[in-house]
Amino acid sequence: MAGYNMMRCGEFRTTYEKDTTIFPTPMSKKFAILGVLLCFIAPLQFGEFSFVSDALLTLMIQIGYLSIGALGLNILVGFTGQISLGHAAFFGFGAFASAWMNNDFSIPVFFSIPLAGVLTMAVGMIFGMPAARIKGLYLAIATLASQFILEDFFARADWFTGGAAGALANPFEIFGFALSGDRSYYYVVLVYMIAMYILAANLMRSRDGRAFIAVRDHYLSAEVMGINLTWYRVLSFGISSFYAGIAGALFAHYLQYVSVESFNLLLSIQFIGMIIIGGLGSVMGSLMGTVFMVLLPEIMQEAASIITSTSWGNIPAITEGINFMKEMVIGAAIVLFLIFEPDGLAHRWRMIKAYWKLYPFSY
Repeated sequence: MAGYNMMRCGEFRTTYEKDTTIFPTPMSKKFAILGVLLCFIAPLQFGEFSFVSDALLTLMIQIGYLSIGALGLNILVGFTGQISLGHAAFFGFGAFASAWMNNDFSIPVFFSIPLAGVLTMAVGMIFGMPAARIKGLYLAIATLASQFILEDFFARADWFTGGAAGALANPFEIFGFALSGDRSYYYVVLVYMIAMYILAANLMRSRDGRAFIAVRDHYLSAEVMGINLTWYRVLSFGISSFYAGIAGALFAHYLQYVSVESFNLLLSIQFIGMIIIGGLGSVMGSLMGTVFMVLLPEIMQEAASIITSTSWGNIPAITEGINFMKEMVIGAAIVLFLIFEPDGLAHRWRMIKAYWKLYPFSY
């Protein structure tokens, strides 16, 4: 899980502060800033010309809010060594909480999104209390129970979720301007994603972040060192739920409608797949795994369209089978990564950088 940083010969670090910087080299920082600038200009249009299509922009928005949720789960699973099979339920709680506060209490969406994260964090810490005493399979079952408990709550709490009818979520507004279209709302998701990833990267450099890693690596040694295992295990659930709540709120105000059916166990498994494929214990891996999981069904859809457009592929046996293949490919990808690339895409990227000596991209 832990990676290493590759630096060019001659670059020295003489203080602890320099050794724990987010960007190990000045050039890597410049490339990161360049990447952010490219993301900001991506949705711009000049007449009929646009840098990215509407379909690609929709996928980029999905990657944005899902990567925030995946990062929260990675803090819990990859950095702290806990497990959660109910992450989608907290994702859904954040979505309903933001819509509820905005609709019932007239709290602007600008404030309801972070408040939804805080409220979800409180709920996550309550469900995370069993983590103080149980681990492994027992903890997995306990978090699975939280998934079904919250799903039942969503179905019954009409005052909070709207029940079977769902709930409407108003568009994001700032200074009286509604950011409802894809090309406007993209910037909302992008700003939140950058802020949450910077927050996570800084968290891992702090005392609390190092305590999370110590609990993951050897909890007995961590306890001997004076780390409060109960507090940090519960705190990791809270932070993970906070990220899920923010992601769910962004999802709700993007679709402007949320329903109970969207936050099932399959979504929790997909979140787990994102961090396994991207790399456990890697901030960057959370984003890489999300990109992989979002684009994989789209690639399968394009492949299916090409196959069914041929004379030999346009028969019921193949067309019906392809529909099932699109559902199976996600599970197959998780299994293959566990067998052939257990450390995820982030580890493979580090290996490529080391082999080709890509110092500017050292991160």
